[in-house]
Amino acid sequence: MLDNFPRGTICIEDIEMGMTRHLRKVVTDEDIEMFAQVSTDRNPVHLDDAYAQDTIFEGRIAHGMLTAGLISAVIGEQLPGHGTVYMGQTLKFLAPVRPGDMVTAEVEVIDIDHAKRRVKLDCRCMVDGKKVLMGEAIVLAPSRKFD
Repeated sequence: MLDNFPRGTICIEDIEMGMTRHLRKVVTDEDIEMFAQVSTDRNPVHLDDAYAQDTIFEGRIAHGMLTAGLISAVIGEQLPGHGTVYMGQTLKFLAPVRPGDMVTAEVEVIDIDHAKRRVKLDCRCMVDGKKVLMGEAIVLAPSRKFD
């Protein structure tokens, strides 16, 4: 995985509008197989080349939630990072992610409620500069007051 910032915690007191963090990851066959094992989603469009060739995708694709999991990684590891609690997430899948694709998952702070420690994040995943996923997350950010 290729991160743009170190992993850790950004407390609510230090979060600013417009802050962004991202990571890049190549989605591998092994990632897809492991996700299928953990999620128990063994849909052949993800795992069987012959089956997937005859679908609208004309080939295997990664699970949409595997791609969405990269957003979770940015939130849980970078912004706000360790100690963050997910409160909600919307997702819209725009295009398939295929084995071998380099996915860039990025989040951007679009609203902050300091009193409630809530942060709203614009979330997106891209492959070759094209959006494949978009949505918004609301998280409870860690605070120095409670550490």
